[in-house]
Amino acid sequence: MNASTTVNSGSQIPEPNITRFLFADTRMAPVWLLVRVYLGYLWLMAGIDKVMEGGWIGEGAGGAVKGFAQGAMAQTTGEHPQVTQWYASFLENVVVPNASVFSYLVVFGEIAVGLGLVFGLFTGIAAFFGGFMNASFIFAGTAGANPLMFILAILLMMGWRVAGYWGLDRFALPAIGVPGSRGTLMQRRRGGGIHQQPSRVE
Repeated sequence: MNASTTVNSGSQIPEPNITRFLFADTRMAPVWLLVRVYLGYLWLMAGIDKVMEGGWIGEGAGGAVKGFAQGAMAQTTGEHPQVTQWYASFLENVVVPNASVFSYLVVFGEIAVGLGLVFGLFTGIAAFFGGFMNASFIFAGTAGANPLMFILAILLMMGWRVAGYWGLDRFALPAIGVPGSRGTLMQRRRGGGIHQQPSRVE
């Protein structure tokens, strides 16, 4: 029996070729570029619109967040409530008392996610935080484009290895490294000036 052909219960399940092609092959980079830039544009415009409309930052910061939270809390009643009680309690006890803080977090979070996705810098991380905000808005009873944006964010997180290949991640990830693999910058720092050129034994 050839042990290499058996799969033990404790071994890793091999990645199917189709998922490797979709989420790890650089030939898919142009497709991920379109998805990434589209989603990034939506986030960037959402953040800029909030800056322009007022009630989010500067004078009156937090007013829009309070109105949003109160509208969500009003959806906990009725035969088919749109907002769960636990999320309404979170809004009432955490968000509303700190509305101004959450207001800045939402605005600059949306802009940061948008820029990260558009330029392809830390794409997986940007998609994660974007999806987190989408989930928060959905929990608050707001649908609109949030379900679609959430799905696109999940796909980008799955394809993070190549989603930013046609972007800054192509240079940033090899330099900084990823979990389980140090980048070139970390390797140089660990080497310091002590083991830069190992001696050759003839």
